[in-house]
Formats: sequence, C-alpha cells, structure tokens
Amino acid sequence: MKKFALLAAACLVAGACCEKKPALPDADPVDYVSTLVGTMSKHSLSTGNTYPATGRPWGMHFWTPQNANTNEDTWTYTYDRDRISALRQIHQPSPWIGDYGAFGLMPVTTGPVFEPRERASWYSHKAEVAKPYYYSVYLAEHDVVAEVAPTERAAAFRLTYPEAEMSYLVVDAYRGRNGASVKVIPSENKIIGYSTQNSGGVAENFRNYFVVVSDTPFETVSTASDGVLSEAAEAGGSNAVALVGFKTAKGQKVHLKVASSFISPEQAEFNLGELGDGDFDRIVKEGRDVWNNTLGRIEVTDNNIDNLRTFYSCLYRSVLFPRDLSEVTADGKRVHFSPGKGTVEDGYYFTDTGFWDTFRSLFALMDLVYPDQAVKVQEGLVNAWKETGFLPEWASPGHRACMVGQNSASVVAEAYLKGLRGYDVEELYKAIVHGAHNTMPGVHSTGRLGHEYYDSLGYVPCDVGINENAARTLEYAYDDYCIYRLGKALGKSDEETSFYRNRAFNYKNIFNKDYNLMVGRNLDGSWHEPFSVFKWGGDFTEGNALHYTWSVFQDPAGLIELMGGEDGFNAMLDTVFTLPPFYDESYYRFVIHEIREMQIMNVGNYAHGNQPVQHMVYLYDWSRQPWKTQQRAREVMNKFYNANPDGYCGDEDNGQTSAWYVFSALGFYPVCPASAQYALGAPLFKHARVNLPSGKKIVIDAPDNSPENLYLDAFRFNGRDYSRNYLEHSDLVKGAKIFCKMSPKPNTKRGTADGDRPFSLSAE
Repeated sequence: MKKFALLAAACLVAGACCEKKPALPDADPVDYVSTLVGTMSKHSLSTGNTYPATGRPWGMHFWTPQNANTNEDTWTYTYDRDRISALRQIHQPSPWIGDYGAFGLMPVTTGPVFEPRERASWYSHKAEVAKPYYYSVYLAEHDVVAEVAPTERAAAFRLTYPEAEMSYLVVDAYRGRNGASVKVIPSENKIIGYSTQNSGGVAENFRNYFVVVSDTPFETVSTASDGVLSEAAEAGGSNAVALVGFKTAKGQKVHLKVASSFISPEQAEFNLGELGDGDFDRIVKEGRDVWNNTLGRIEVTDNNIDNLRTFYSCLYRSVLFPRDLSEVTADGKRVHFSPGKGTVEDGYYFTDTGFWDTFRSLFALMDLVYPDQAVKVQEGLVNAWKETGFLPEWASPGHRACMVGQNSASVVAEAYLKGLRGYDVEELYKAIVHGAHNTMPGVHSTGRLGHEYYDSLGYVPCDVGINENAARTLEYAYDDYCIYRLGKALGKSDEETSFYRNRAFNYKNIFNKDYNLMVGRNLDGSWHEPFSVFKWGGDFTEGNALHYTWSVFQDPAGLIELMGGEDGFNAMLDTVFTLPPFYDESYYRFVIHEIREMQIMNVGNYAHGNQPVQHMVYLYDWSRQPWKTQQRAREVMNKFYNANPDGYCGDEDNGQTSAWYVFSALGFYPVCPASAQYALGAPLFKHARVNLPSGKKIVIDAPDNSPENLYLDAFRFNGRDYSRNYLEHSDLVKGAKIFCKMSPKPNTKRGTADGDRPFSLSAE
C-alpha cells in the first residue's frame, strides 16, 4: 500500500507538471512581457541579441542595465553576466551596429570609484524586475535598490541607499570620438553634460546633451577626465565622469530627474518637463498605461500562459523600432536633429532599423495595427530623403553601410498601397526611383550597389568585385515590382510603370535549371562554378542558395513554373526541411553565428534565425499544399520561440523576427508586402482580436484550437465559406470576423483550386 501511495503521488505530481499553465487572472497585456527574452546571447551564438529595453513604444531613448565589463562592449547586457556597472541610456538597434549618444548612471557606496570595473556590483536575476515601463535591481555591492521609469525623452530614477557616511552617484558621459563633457552645478543639485559616443552614422557636430537633477543636495563634488579624478566641478576629454557624494540614512531614497536631447542643452532641460513633478510612482503607472494601450491593440486569449508570454514579448519587441528621433520645442514645434546634415530640421525623423530585415513583416504589422504611427514614419522618410538625397536602407542614426537591397521601396510602396495617407508620397516615389539607379557615395548599401550592371544586364554579375550579387539581383527585382505598383497607383505613365514591371521578372536571369536554384552569374553570362548548394555568403547574403532561391516575393507562380511545376516546387521546399544541416562556411572562413543557429535547431537546412527564408513556410499556399504551411508555421512557433532569455533562434533584428511570430500566431503573413495581401496560415490561439484605431475590429475565433488541432479544416470570412489562401488588407481594415474550424488532420482539398492562390505578378 505504501508503494502504491508513493506511485499515485508521483503520478499526480507528473500530471501537474505536464498541465498547461493557465493565464494570469485579470492580467493586462504588459504583464505577460519579459524584456529579458533574447538576452542569453553572445557573439558566437545569438538567441536574440537583445537587451532589456525599458522605455516607451518607439521612444527616443531607452534605458538598460549595463553588465558588460566595459562601456565599449556592444553586448551591453547578456543574461549570463553577474555584475552591473551602470543604468545606461541606450539607442543601440543591434550589437553588430553599435550604440550612439550613450551615458550612464550608477549609485556607489564603496568609495569614490567611477571606472566601470571598479563601480560594478554583483546582482541576481531573482532581485531584478524587468518590464517595458520599469526596471529595478538590487546592487548587492552597494546595498542599493536602483529603479528607473522612462518617458520618451526623460526618465525618473529612485535610488534607495543604505546608511553611509558618504554615498555617491556616478554620471559617466562615456568615451566619444569628439569628446565628452560633464559639469556639476551644486547650487541646483544638477549635473549637465554631453556624450558624443557613436559607432558611425552621425554628423561631425553630433552630441547627446543630458541633464540630471537630484532632490538630494551634493555634499562633495569631483569629476574625472580620461580617468584622472579631481575636485573640479567640470571636466572634458575623450571621456568625462561626474562623481557627487551625500550622506545617506538607511533606506533613504534619492530621486533623480534625467533628460537628454540631440538638439541643445536648453532642449534637454525642456525635455525634463515630460516628468512633471517627478513623482516616481505616477510615472511608472503612466508608462504601464501607455504600454497596455499599445499592446492592447491585439488581444489574445489562451489557456497556456507560455503562449501569451511569448506573444506579448514579441509584440513588445515589434513596437520598439524604428525610433522616433524628433523632439517638441517650448513653442510646440516638432523638430529633429538631422544625422546627415548636422542641423535642426522640422518634423519627424525615425531611425534604428535595417530595412533588409524589417521590410518583410515589421512594417506590415505597423501598417495594419498601428497605421497612425506608420504615417509618422513615412513623414520621417520624406525628411530623410530631403536631407540626404537618399532613403535609408540601414539607419542608426544616419545612413549605415550594412546589408543589401533597396528595400525602402517596399516600405514606401506598401504603406501607400495599404491606404496610408497624409504625407508627401510623390517625394517618396521620386526617392525610390532615384535610389534604383544610384548608389550613395561612401555608403555602398544605400541605393543600389551594382545598379549599372543590373540596369544593363538584368542581374548583378559575380565576377565584377560585388559580393552577394545574386541576393542583390533578387531583391532589386522585388524592389522594381514595388516601384511599379506605387507608380501605377500614383497614375504614372504606362511607359514608366511597364519599365519597372518588366524588371520585376529579372529573378529569372539567375535561375539555373540544372540545380533548380538561384546561382550567381558571370559578366559574360556563364554560371558561377564550382557551385555549392550549401555555401553561405559569396553570391548570397548570410544564407545559401537553398535559402535565397525563394526570394521571389512578387511572383511565386513564376518560380513554380521555372521549377517545372508544383510537384518540383513542393519537392524543393520539402528538401530544405528534410536535408541534414550541412553547410559550407568557406566564404567566411569560420562558422558565423547564423550558420550555427541553423545547425542546432534540428529542422534541416531551414534557417529561421536569419531573415531571407522566414517567408518560405507560407509558399505552400501557392502550390496547392496549404496544410504544409499550417504545419510548418506551427512547428516554427513552437520550436523556435519561447519567453525565456534564450527565446529566439537568431538575431531578433529590430522587430522582424518578433513580427513574424505575431502575424503567424494570428494566422496570416505578408509574404509580398507590397501586394497588400497576406498569405494564410492557421491561428495559434482560440481567440484573437485586433483593435484598429479606426474602431473596426478583426476577430479571429478558433475554439477547437490546440497543440493537436493545428490544421485548418474550414475557414469562414464574415460568415461565408472562404477557400482562398490569402486575405486582402483592404478587407481586414473594414473589420472582419474570421472563424477557423481546426482539426488534427490536414484538409487536403481546401485551398487547392486555381483561384485560391495568393497574388503572383505573372498571373496578374
């Protein structure tokens, strides 16, 4: 009997462990967010390459704990480190791109120390609270609880000190190419200064001016210039630090108001006004409300809390970038510091995004769910074009030389074709046409590198000193499609629009029928040999031919025809998933992290951790096997994402990898963003509702949804049976009611008629 009782108890425990964890009662969307998702990363293996960004959606400044050993380490925070050296104002979109305008604050009680390694404190994740609107940590070395609650351009700090004869506050302006400055004004309990720290993409006169105001008087004042401490109230140099001291009682709270500006010291002071009286708890609540309103645009329900945590953590990442660089002056005028011109200009300016990543679904999510914000972004693009003569392709804060393609064409065309208005789209059309036939001097990734060859040959050759040529050809062809669609919508001449329409078929110029894959081509028209199907890089960008062949967003039907029909197309798609994770790293001469991330996921040669292949699972919608899209999308959601510090399968990349999950969990995805269609998958949740700012709602019900019931057996749109494998943006924004009958078995008859395929240019 005793053995039986023990066995029964063990079974009960096992059963409890296997049960789905229920949703939190009365929880708000922000309660499900963990800002630590993706932070368990390093140079050799990314599970997100994120940091815990505390701020406001699309805010000008974020704050993050810095646990790197130096201020210069662009892996500012990784989950496995033990010591924090600052609470840092950060603008970094990626560790590969770097930060700009950074400075940091650190409470210290171990003496007048200010270098990062000396002032750093041990901490535990168990004594850390990381939310989108609030961050708190116990700094054990100093016996201080440090809390921060930001607004768009300012932040409130609450530092709870121990009893100490002298406690300190360090304000570090960080090392910058054009110097740094700090000045202590004891009569005002104030520290002012500026940081010029940057990794590129700034004008020569770039500065981030900051101001720190304390409610506790300073009893000691010192500053350090390039590591040398003195009692002077002001310091400059390549690096500058302020160190102020005050006697503290046990549990004494020191409140700080902090703000900064890229425009001027006076504007930084004005930005302090975002904090009002500085009441910390009020600012926390206001930040929480802002995040709930933003995340609440999409409501999902599920009896598995892990799904909710993953979804809302991904949605949080999807609304951080691009960053709004604009500021509002004392007379109510919206202006921005132009990273390209180095002057103060009117209007919005957005930055810290790479269109090579984010054109795929991040901007589609913004255009659908946050069109009010998307219009501002388009206004900002108009300003970027007027100020620099080019639209950005990778911006941080100005043009950066990174990645390939002229994917600004997709971002611009998609927004207008999805009904966004209220900005100068004619200027943006000029900009994308200009970019199609020019390259920005000094920034090879802005405009089109190799446009001379592409314009004359219809492809970028692989033997003219331009790497990643096949990838460029494929993306330029899609970008031509975007120009064609926008030009047609704007009433441009048939001669002009047909020119770009014809070029949208240039993908055919690098399709090699011997391999059924895209292959690099020489200037004389011969193929690049020897060819390795597994070779990453070279003719492609952070991928191989198995990944990039599918980058024919505008014409999957044409690609199917090139592959000899649907059977050959499906066989090639299947092969990517069933091949072992073989790779050829010879171009890079070492295994780059993107390769390793593909290798370890046990899904063959499918590399979801990098963007070029992320749309691929939806291509079965074009080849009469939509149930494979449903199965593969669910597999990727379950295997490649979670809400833990290792929650991504590669670089998160400014919201793109997160936006893929958000769309896929809703049950559809923008394979060809500028077509204004979404390819159909199957929803993850039993119920979802998208609350559009117009007041319309998209309601998605799948009451039988479960881990087993992952296939669409039937689909109803606004009460009618619907067999198509796509949804129209124009239908969704009118408000929609979607009903999905889910099944454990695929319905191999639904979505297989000729008219069920999504858009393809060759079938137009």
